[in-house]
Amino acid sequence: MASKKNSNDMNNSSGSKHDDQELLLYLLDAVDKVDLVDPSDIPNIDLYMDQVTTFMDKHLNQSRRYSEDKILTKTMINNYAKNNLLPPPERKKYTREHIMLLIFIYYYKGILSLQDIQSVLEPIGEKYFHSESGRSVSDLYAEVIRMDRDRHKDFREEVNDMVDNAADYFSDSKDDEREFLRVLSMINMLAYDVFIRKMLIEKLIDRYFSGSVQDKSTKKKRTKTPE
Repeated sequence: MASKKNSNDMNNSSGSKHDDQELLLYLLDAVDKVDLVDPSDIPNIDLYMDQVTTFMDKHLNQSRRYSEDKILTKTMINNYAKNNLLPPPERKKYTREHIMLLIFIYYYKGILSLQDIQSVLEPIGEKYFHSESGRSVSDLYAEVIRMDRDRHKDFREEVNDMVDNAADYFSDSKDDEREFLRVLSMINMLAYDVFIRKMLIEKLIDRYFSGSVQDKSTKKKRTKTPE
């Protein structure tokens, strides 16, 4: 009986390792499909709104969760300009630097409020948009993309560690619940990680960015003509 039990344990362990490897490859494939729009892919000519949405759909297509998900719509872009996340178009056309700021907005909006995005992007627009001296939005974008590519390697390692570490929890689970609890462990790890990172981002924004936007909002309220 002991020999049979040991044999079953070995089979379960072997099957679990195979499942872990399959899941790891699945998750790493998702990480590798994250779209980073290279500066060289962004047109050097100004684009109309329809051309902008077509460009974004093409280059950020892999980041959709569902095929019907919208990357950016005309209404979204108009709202971004209205709320000072994006400088207004020039004669109904959008420049390379408009596209770069829209890509920033696309990545930020999944975790940050519009007010927080405005806090970060409005001073960028004021200081660097179409800057004729010093750094430009193009310079910032190129460096951020380089930074994100370096971070991409770290994310692959973190995903690998997460799959390995998930096996340390609920180790006494039964066969019929093992996979569910393993996936639950990973979801919790990722959710807690996102929670902490989002909190840290908000702390940085509150300390270094929010003041100027809040001051402007207060001034607008004070100077608003009574209706």
